[in-house]
Amino acid sequence: MPLVAGTRLGPYEVVAPLGAGGMGEVFRGRDTRLGREGAVKVLPASVSGSSEVRARFDREARTISSLNHPHICLGQMALPRWCRP
Repeated sequence: MPLVAGTRLGPYEVVAPLGAGGMGEVFRGRDTRLGREGAVKVLPASVSGSSEVRARFDREARTISSLNHPHICLGQMALPRWCRP
């Protein structure tokens, strides 16, 4: 399912695409609960079932969420399985 502006993933709203790579697609997003913007990364279905890939994704989300610098990253929202498309 392609994600377009306005798509909701749980409490997050997709604003615009930012990029894509081997680990998934990254979108500019908005947390509708907190009213803040950040990055939303979505794993492709082809790898999302792999426990190794999921563990790497979770490590990446924890690492990025610990950063606090506007020129490094706004943040990443790791979405639980129930709200992935």
